[in-house]
Amino acid sequence: MVFEKVRDIIAEQFDVETDEVTAESNIVDDFGADSLDVVDLISSVEDEFDVQIPDEKVEGIKTVGDIVAFIESASSED
Repeated sequence: MVFEKVRDIIAEQFDVETDEVTAESNIVDDFGADSLDVVDLISSVEDEFDVQIPDEKVEGIKTVGDIVAFIESASSED
């Protein structure tokens, strides 16, 4: 369920089909995201899932799967 929501956010923000978004998709390489795009994406994810992703964690987020893993670990801490 987390993956599907993240996939939908990414598909909308980068104007790609949902079936193009996989857990292995690299946000910069596969969707052409620049640093501003990444900030917008992180903001959207934080709003959708009511989580805060610290700046030091953002630097380690490269793939869709990285975002999903962070959200799942953050929600398991609650």
